[in-house]
Amino acid sequence: MNTKPLAELAKTIRSKNAGTDRITFDIIFREQENYDLVKKSGVINKESIAALFHINKDRITDLVEFDPAYAIKFTISRTAPSGSPGEGDIFGCQQYPPLLGVEVPV
Repeated sequence: MNTKPLAELAKTIRSKNAGTDRITFDIIFREQENYDLVKKSGVINKESIAALFHINKDRITDLVEFDPAYAIKFTISRTAPSGSPGEGDIFGCQQYPPLLGVEVPV
């Protein structure tokens, strides 16, 4: 089966704070075809996200496919509030890289 990395299909893959206790991830596509391909493949789901980020799937608070924007969005709860001692990414903007290499069947 042929695959492509998510980074080749999506226009934007990013993460950012969603309040002090959550980080949200956005996967945004330029073309509907690429969005539909990823959406229909099912590679982005709570189980795959939990495995990819080495977290319990109960930490995933939201997972939304938003057709009008060709976007997939999910949110995870932090283990400690943003800015807590030892926090490595206060803005949550460095958490997305594991998504870049997700292989999507084409």
